[in-house]
Amino acid sequence: MAEKKTPLYDRHIELGGNMVNFGGFLLPTQYTGIKQEHQAVRSKAGIFDVSHMGEFIVSGQDAESFLQKMTVNDVASLSVGQAQYSAMCFENGGIVDDLLVYKKEDDFMLVVNAARKKTDWNWLLRFVNDFEVELTDRSEEIGLLALQGPKSQEIVESMTDLNLDQIRYYHFAEGKVGGIATTGEDGFEFYVESGSAVTLWENLLDSGVAQGLKPAGLGSRDSLRLEVGFALYGNDLDDLHTPLESGLNWLVKWDAGDFVGREALLRQKSEGLPEKLITIILDQKGFPRPGYVIKCDGLEVGKVTSGTVSPSLGEGIAMGYVPGGLAESPAGFGVQIRDRTIPSTPIKPPFYKGGSVRR
Repeated sequence: MAEKKTPLYDRHIELGGNMVNFGGFLLPTQYTGIKQEHQAVRSKAGIFDVSHMGEFIVSGQDAESFLQKMTVNDVASLSVGQAQYSAMCFENGGIVDDLLVYKKEDDFMLVVNAARKKTDWNWLLRFVNDFEVELTDRSEEIGLLALQGPKSQEIVESMTDLNLDQIRYYHFAEGKVGGIATTGEDGFEFYVESGSAVTLWENLLDSGVAQGLKPAGLGSRDSLRLEVGFALYGNDLDDLHTPLESGLNWLVKWDAGDFVGREALLRQKSEGLPEKLITIILDQKGFPRPGYVIKCDGLEVGKVTSGTVSPSLGEGIAMGYVPGGLAESPAGFGVQIRDRTIPSTPIKPPFYKGGSVRR
């Protein structure tokens, strides 16, 4: 299958972006350097092209009840202008995808991972005939930009009369801006018609010159999300693990009614978790790359799913699955790096706690 390009492809090339295939799209890993772009987001602001994400519109009189059935969080708790992080599960409890649910005036919008778009769409279609709903895939028509960093609000304020202080975390103003952050910093996401994405990108960069705004690529987006303990589908989340195993148990609203996979999750909750995603910080110098072995008491017990040397902390940080009964082992863990096992300490995320994200 041919690689797709976002509306901003030519701008990425002009800016010297190092282009790679990500979720079927050509996107920049970096422009000037991952560490520099990471630090720009932490200290000032960075702008990301995330137009590869999928957007589905769910409308009709049963839209809310349909999404209540399909996702593990409580869609009925949403007010118009509010967004919700959630997940969809297969009947066996494995994660189909993690996603955002936006409640608009007349319908809902789902924002899904690009690499899971076809799977998600087909999964929703399996249940759609039981409800009075209509699904529309608008992924090709929508461009998505993410502005992240402590200077984000200052940049956007120069472009709008909207009172941004009134947009709380996981809330949005339709047709204007949404307050969403996946980096631990204050931030906004802009959903626009794909034909307007380039103009918005250029206007944001121009408006952010004084604040030190920089374009940022996939590399820094990954290190930023890992520092705050956000799991990534395809690395830390997959169809082999449930939300309970993946640290997303806080998403599951047991009292919100039935949802696909609920019975499997209840059994797992009662019987115990086969595996659990842990977050660890290396006690000594080392770079814990995905696939490296995690050890406990000298024995291999798991593999690193995401890992890096934190640009903000200067220490190795990682996620990985271990047997559920070992997740809180007093013996601690180690990460095998070449011929050494680096002692590592489990911690409760986030690793980096200094972010500017609004609450």
